[in-house]
Amino acid sequence: MNEISIKERADRIRDVIRYISKFKNSTVVIYIDDRIIDSSLFSNHIHDIFLMKEAGLKVILVPGAHKRINEVLSANNINWTIKNKTRITEPDAMTLIKMAAFEVANNVMTSLASVHITAVIGNWVRARGKGVISGIDYGTAGEIDKIDEDSINTVLNNGFIPIFPCIGWSLNGKPYNISSMHLSSQIATKMNAEKLFFLIPDIEISDKNFTIPKSIGISPEGHIPAMNIEELDLFMSENIDKKTIDTNNISDIISALELSKYACSNGVSRTHLLNGFFNGALPCEIFSNLGAGTMIYSYDYGKIRSMHREDISQVLSLIRPFVIKEILLPRTEKDLEKTFNDYIVYEIDGSIRACAALHIYDRNQAEIAAVAVDENCSHIGIGPKLIEYLIQKAKIINIKSIFLLTTKTADWFENLGFKSDSIDTLPQKRKEILDKKRGSKVLRLILN
Repeated sequence: MNEISIKERADRIRDVIRYISKFKNSTVVIYIDDRIIDSSLFSNHIHDIFLMKEAGLKVILVPGAHKRINEVLSANNINWTIKNKTRITEPDAMTLIKMAAFEVANNVMTSLASVHITAVIGNWVRARGKGVISGIDYGTAGEIDKIDEDSINTVLNNGFIPIFPCIGWSLNGKPYNISSMHLSSQIATKMNAEKLFFLIPDIEISDKNFTIPKSIGISPEGHIPAMNIEELDLFMSENIDKKTIDTNNISDIISALELSKYACSNGVSRTHLLNGFFNGALPCEIFSNLGAGTMIYSYDYGKIRSMHREDISQVLSLIRPFVIKEILLPRTEKDLEKTFNDYIVYEIDGSIRACAALHIYDRNQAEIAAVAVDENCSHIGIGPKLIEYLIQKAKIINIKSIFLLTTKTADWFENLGFKSDSIDTLPQKRKEILDKKRGSKVLRLILN
């Protein structure tokens, strides 16, 4: 086994340990579509929820019941319509809707009992009728008025999992049908949840179904692993025409993204859109940087900062695979001790996942060097962010141009605006330490 493969395995183990420590005692809310609850994979998700609870997380479950409600109403020859993603029925349908919602919640509770988890189904949601909006009477459809946080905390602190059926009650005890996805988002914000998961069948946010702005990083397969709120706004504006599309889960995806923005704008650190037909999607998303779906995050998730002396060992470990592949020149601890003020790093959850340096020679020229991005994070747009940060830093101090030397990444830098240049243009100090045997190409970006 080579050094790189050992490092990759060790990094994954370190991720798991770090994330277990980070999220211990945190609250997570999981919305589960009832098509997943009816699938053979549901038992796998239940076991994963058991592991999450064993790791010290406080789990809240919100099972969707859309499919089951459809089945029950159809079996009883009761008609309904959907307006603005809301089910509209006559009042006499509410008894059947309530029965279907609690049936799904009971099925989830029974499955949790099979792995020795005690769950509680409660009436913790106060609701009111939607009423008449723009001439449309929404009948039995309700909106959330209040969530009983104290009672939910009591359930969680006693080691139980609260389960929320998609029913809310008015002050006088009248039931209303509420959206499970909206409910999960509201619960996550009210309970100050660290994470909100939307577990939806065959969900995919990729270039197959959506227009993806160039500034948003995508995986080699063409899907979006992560977006911050600003990027989400850009994505939504590019795909505003898809809001009414009801095929390929497009409508569910758009709803989940809108609710993700609401949650992340109101205190939830991260939301995750996951394909519920992927075995292991939950632990892969919560206990590693690899992820299994699309994460929406507030701005404290990943950040660029100056490198500190205590970061040197992590940076050396980060660049080592690139040195082995002869993409980067080797650097020693002493090298970084001398130049650490030139470096920036990209940190995710306390772990350094990328680095780059700006070496300033004079007021005319600076060099970008030591650009390295952890392979597991190479598809989420970190590299361009580092380069743009260094370009802006150089502009602030009125550097006229930035150059770099590369043997294998010229195309990548050219896509960022760098153009081929001659070695003769390099500053004398850089020429003196140049290893001509490497045959490096010089690329330059003019700033002023």
